[in-house]
Amino acid sequence: MGISRRDLLRTSAGLAVGAAGATLLKGTPALAQDLSFTPEAGASLRVLRWNKFVQGDEDQWKANTEAFTQATGVPVTLNAESWEDIRPKAAVAANIGSGPDIIFGWYDDPHQYPDKLIPVTDLAEYLGNKYGGWYDAPKRYGMRDGEWIGLPLGAAGARMVYRKSWVNEVGFEEFPTDTLQILDCAKKLHEAGHPMGMALGHAVGDGNGWTHTILWGFGGKMVDENNQVVINSPETIAALEWVKELYQYFVPGTLSWLDSNNNKAFLAGELGATNNGISVYYAAKNSEDAAVKEMAADIYHQQMPIGPIGHPTELHLCTQAMVFAYTKYPNAAKEYLRFMYEKPQYEAWQNASIGYVAHPLDAYKDNKVWHDDPKALPYRDAVKNMLYNGFSGKLGYSSAAAMADYIVVDMFASVCSGDVTPADAAAAAEKRANRFYRV
Repeated sequence: MGISRRDLLRTSAGLAVGAAGATLLKGTPALAQDLSFTPEAGASLRVLRWNKFVQGDEDQWKANTEAFTQATGVPVTLNAESWEDIRPKAAVAANIGSGPDIIFGWYDDPHQYPDKLIPVTDLAEYLGNKYGGWYDAPKRYGMRDGEWIGLPLGAAGARMVYRKSWVNEVGFEEFPTDTLQILDCAKKLHEAGHPMGMALGHAVGDGNGWTHTILWGFGGKMVDENNQVVINSPETIAALEWVKELYQYFVPGTLSWLDSNNNKAFLAGELGATNNGISVYYAAKNSEDAAVKEMAADIYHQQMPIGPIGHPTELHLCTQAMVFAYTKYPNAAKEYLRFMYEKPQYEAWQNASIGYVAHPLDAYKDNKVWHDDPKALPYRDAVKNMLYNGFSGKLGYSSAAAMADYIVVDMFASVCSGDVTPADAAAAAEKRANRFYRV
């Protein structure tokens, strides 16, 4: 019997599981717990992550990393970059063959340079077997041609974050999910001096998240199941017209907002509602400013808007680990990731950040973080229910490059700025998308 590429990768990685490794190939959960990797002699690691929005995230990640070093003797240097800078940093590292051993990137970024990454199929299958299986979208993000080229950590889930007292003041019990009711609520909030505001700049999380949610909610999409560009459609134009109407009730300046701007505006009392992770609530709850801390009791979370198609169509900021092929210590890198994704470390990290990153593995739905504070619960199933950028086509270079080019965000922003009509914006987006989705 021949040896498959997957088997060869497992053997060459120095997997120290003996007979259990052979059984793991069959997907037996009971023996999956025996998986480990033996770090190379003299190994050390550099890990690049995105800058924190929640202090507990950074603190617990650092504590977990220190525990890994104590357990293995492998020193780890942690670095962080702004959300917008992670993607270009990773691309440069892939192209020049030098940089951090592990980078936590966004969405389907690994599909831009799959040949520059070390497959982590053995590790991904082990975690999936042990922790209830991977959800659909992260599985799509992590896999290419039957191999795992990235290891999804989860997603910074997005919800509508709103001031309940202000929403009640304008006649709504809670922030609505129906797009027609949202327009009415936004108009009344604006008239009451509590406008909405959502990012329309190149915000990798907030801008991409809500514009894709709306596009899909009206039935529009970048490509169809055959990777044919279909963004120039009546459904897309309807979505653009809705957002143009909503935009007139926004606080000024959102066309240039990045991921931190709506956090700052909300905590400054300038917004009645925005789309965001649980970071706004976390910051208010833990603020040393008495007025901001008091705001936490008035902050609530609602599902993202549901468009005319009648069901959720959400995109959330998925992040996943990439192990680069230039690393001298692939075993150490995989052992680090295994350690960080195991229950004692992963749940402690989720708890410390009150669920800022929703899990990609089903077993973590039972983490106590989702029940200790009822305001965290709306974020629990973000990854389970989300779609993926490039929906409904195949992920690959085209989807990753189109996402990196902010085609969808720019399409909405151009309409809101008044520069073009919805029809012209859809046509321009089609032209840009065709540069990446060449037949």
